[in-house]
Amino acid sequence: MTISHAIIRVNGIPIEVVRKDIRNLHVGVYPPAGRVRVAAPRRLTDDAVRLAIVSRLRWIRRHQAAFVGQERQSMREMVTGESHYFSGRRYRLRVEEGPGSASVVLRGTRTMVLQVPPGASRDAREAVLHSWYRRQLREQLPPLVTKWESKAGIVVADVRIRKMKTRWGSCNASVRRIWLNLELAKKAPACLEYVLVHELVHIYERRHTERFRALMDKLMPNWRLVRDELNRAPLAHEEWEY
Repeated sequence: MTISHAIIRVNGIPIEVVRKDIRNLHVGVYPPAGRVRVAAPRRLTDDAVRLAIVSRLRWIRRHQAAFVGQERQSMREMVTGESHYFSGRRYRLRVEEGPGSASVVLRGTRTMVLQVPPGASRDAREAVLHSWYRRQLREQLPPLVTKWESKAGIVVADVRIRKMKTRWGSCNASVRRIWLNLELAKKAPACLEYVLVHELVHIYERRHTERFRALMDKLMPNWRLVRDELNRAPLAHEEWEY
């Protein structure tokens, strides 16, 4: 697929326009500063793209304003005293160096102990924490997948976990495979469940159409409230809205 990039300005807002072989136009607003990106079909003229952006200006500005006002974590240095999140709770990190296997242990509801070998680098410490997050998600997923497969009347071939830069989840509908972002380990359990259902519904409907919303309403009537909770949660150094 051949892709072309260009930058245009609409009402003073710089817009990245990516033209590719797709059927529909998509507009996205991304943190931390509310960068706007448009994926447009090649058949659309420049004027048609501008008109589509103008029609969405209120939506774009609302999302940009939300990003500006949202709580955001700085880049984590993986040292004692930092705040880290798990399952929607904030924990104070305590780094303990010593012999033995690296591990993460929660002590009470406030302390996350990261045990690492002496002299472990920042990246090595982060790798230990990410491995722990991955294990926690893997333990949470089987009962959730079983629950929602039954409710939706569909069997998912596979649910996998990976770090993603622009999405909380993704779905390959043709093979019924769902990917969930590792960052969901930090969010409240309801947020993990919402993203799983969101991607499962994409197996039936690939776009965010009225049919998609109707299916979400049927399966998870409060999904909009949970989505808003997910998007209000403190953002990591690089995160996004869903």
